[in-house]
Amino acid sequence: MAQQDRPPSLDQLDARLRKARQRRESDRAGRGGTRDAEDRTDRGKGIGLALRIGTELVAGLVVGVAIGLGLDWWLGTKPWLMIVFFFLGAAAGIVNVYRTMSGFGHAVGYADPERGQDADAPERDEREGE
Repeated sequence: MAQQDRPPSLDQLDARLRKARQRRESDRAGRGGTRDAEDRTDRGKGIGLALRIGTELVAGLVVGVAIGLGLDWWLGTKPWLMIVFFFLGAAAGIVNVYRTMSGFGHAVGYADPERGQDADAPERDEREGE
């Protein structure tokens, strides 16, 4: 093997790593050292959202199947109501995931865009304030 074909030595690699670490430390010191905490917080939020979505889907299916099995046992219609409520539970889970992802479920009441207020709030007559 010729001299120019040899890979760089481990000493050169170590020097480059040391220089990169020093650069990262100086960047972190310039920003106040908050970047790592922000990364952990963002990562935690992502994991929490993923777990919430999975829980929403599974909970919808479990509740649907449980209701279907209970009604089948009570009415003696095995397995028809379980199948129907399985699909209803799956639909409910998907709707919950949609609400979570679109941000509908974050407020106390769902906002009615036409009225500009919560849909659950009673309508007020404009003359009431007089």
